[in-house]
Amino acid sequence: QVQLVESGGGLVQPGGSLRLSCVASGILFGFYTMTWYRQAQGKQRELVATITTGGGTNYADSVKGRFAISRDNAKNTVYLQMNSLKPEDTAVYYCNSAQRGRSYWGQGTQVTVSS
Repeated sequence: QVQLVESGGGLVQPGGSLRLSCVASGILFGFYTMTWYRQAQGKQRELVATITTGGGTNYADSVKGRFAISRDNAKNTVYLQMNSLKPEDTAVYYCNSAQRGRSYWGQGTQVTVSS
């Protein structure tokens, strides 16, 4: 059974930082592209950052220079370091794993940026 479990969300003030984690089980983690998505209330889910099996990364323009995605294949974990957070970063953040048409999602973790 495939499971992706996100953690690390919470309430943070503008300008603050959070580090999200997503632990995967039931897949050969190193063979999967890992992506963080987010969905704000009333809006469509959007891609935040992707990291390939080879370590290549891609970011949404809105988070470039502030967020960093990384992976630890030995721990089956992908991370999202979020710095200089803004109120518009408030959303539920989801972890996704994808490989050759197979796609799995976590349950999401809430990030709220507010003073």
